[in-house]
Amino acid sequence: MSSGARHLIFATNNQHKANELNAILGATFKICTLQEVGIDMDIPEPHDTLEENAREKSTTVYSLMQADCFSEDTGLEVVALGGAPGVKSARYAGEHGHAEKNINKLLEELASHQNRKARFRTVISLIENGIEHQFEGICEGTIDWESTGTNGFGYDPIFIPTGATKSFASMPMEEKNKYSHRKKAVEKLVSYLNQKK
Repeated sequence: MSSGARHLIFATNNQHKANELNAILGATFKICTLQEVGIDMDIPEPHDTLEENAREKSTTVYSLMQADCFSEDTGLEVVALGGAPGVKSARYAGEHGHAEKNINKLLEELASHQNRKARFRTVISLIENGIEHQFEGICEGTIDWESTGTNGFGYDPIFIPTGATKSFASMPMEEKNKYSHRKKAVEKLVSYLNQKK
């Protein structure tokens, strides 16, 4: 890690997401999770859009720390389900963050559908010097008929990105990042930050 890396607070307690973003960012930026900066709280996601939930998290952290920070909200949007689970992706089966239950519910609801088209969408909310900027990343794909792979997290075992033949969870991080919605959003974030140097 470069000693000159720019530090940014990432408004998350999800270490999987933090690891994924650090792998994308490399040595230029170093992200710190909420736990690492001493914030012991789960910030609510009460809104109906990814954009509003991302803003809720970043503005909460900025008000507490008065330091540049960013957050992200990601949803899986399935065409046959009218865009569900969408903003409720992490708590689709009722219990926040229970990936297996969420996957099982989604597969049950899709059981009679031949249309398996879906997309992951990430919205990043950056607050820099008190001003918000948002960046979006989208990965199109399909929902598989069963879970495969043990890498990744969330819906990764059932999501096959367009152009690939296996699920996100069956890919090493480097391969996933070739398609990743989160990477696309982070690249826009980095491009913006690099312009400010």
